[in-house]
Amino acid sequence: MAWTVIREALMALALAPFAYYVVAIVAGERFFRPRGSAPKDHTPPVSILKPIRGLDRDAYENFASFCRQDYPEFEILFCVTGRDDDAVPVIERLIRDFPERSIRLLTGAPSIGASDKVNKLCRMAGEARHDIVVVTDSDVRVEPGYLRAVVSPFVDPRVGAVTCLYRGLTDGSLASDIEALGNSADFAPGVLTAWLFGGVNFLLGAAMATTKKHLAEIGGFESLADYFCDDYELGNRIAARGYRLELSAFPVSLVYPKQTILDAFRHQVRWNLSIRYSRPWGHAGMIFSHGLAWTLLAVFLAPSALMASAYLAAYVLLRGDMALTVGARGMKDPLVRQKIWMLPLRDAFAFIVWLASFCSQRIRWRDAQFYVRDKKLVPVER
Repeated sequence: MAWTVIREALMALALAPFAYYVVAIVAGERFFRPRGSAPKDHTPPVSILKPIRGLDRDAYENFASFCRQDYPEFEILFCVTGRDDDAVPVIERLIRDFPERSIRLLTGAPSIGASDKVNKLCRMAGEARHDIVVVTDSDVRVEPGYLRAVVSPFVDPRVGAVTCLYRGLTDGSLASDIEALGNSADFAPGVLTAWLFGGVNFLLGAAMATTKKHLAEIGGFESLADYFCDDYELGNRIAARGYRLELSAFPVSLVYPKQTILDAFRHQVRWNLSIRYSRPWGHAGMIFSHGLAWTLLAVFLAPSALMASAYLAAYVLLRGDMALTVGARGMKDPLVRQKIWMLPLRDAFAFIVWLASFCSQRIRWRDAQFYVRDKKLVPVER
């Protein structure tokens, strides 16, 4: 009798991911619904800030995509740790190839906190000429309409910051495909679900925009220099002051390196840890987004082959529809259509990563390691 109750309870819980898939599908359909055109005459000058450390795959094309923006006035600031950084020759070539653009290369930044990225942002924000600042990671590539898309919401003074979803560009390797597929098929649906239930109060660090005014109100980037999840803190603090955070329907692309499964695993664990430390309840609640694990459990417990088949069918249909609605149709990510057969493999990988994120105590960031204490980075003594 007790076993029957437990089995029925577990099989009922196994329906939760299906409910999540349905909600995410609804969120995707609403978010990507055609909207009114953005005001074309709202094009204030912009400063693009790019903290750099090392050389990413196809770095020149990533950087050049910002130089090719269909936008009247903007500048690009790069900041590296030292002149020996491998990215310096690439940036110098960029300056030669785009003489019509205002591009500056800064070397070094004051050590304000543990985050090398935020230290560089502090210097660049101080030297930026324009009020609107756009921050993007070094591995981000954008289409020509990107700046217009992320700047247009600022026509409303109630908007404090803008952020973007992202899809992946890979070299075709298994590890990169598995990780990149998660952007459009896992991460974006989760963000849109949050958007559906009241908007977002965080920013996505790969691409975000705000103003110097809003930065000053929260103490500037300097106030974030020790935080692990600086993007979450930035958005959360701006939202706490009563401003709206806008989620743009204009996605950017992350260019993934050639990597091993272990590399992808470590990167994904770090990403899961960023959720665990910034939104612990959200991280724990991700258990109900892991449809494959729950479906396999339900199949094992099912009292009949028919019921087991029903769970499998629901997983395949709803999981696939969520990925197609958000990733393929909404974000126009070709990888989702090309590799949709890989979703179960991606889901198995994501579940293992999620479990591992409860055990990991260290953060590896480039060539440095940290502990996280009270959301802040603590360097590991060597």
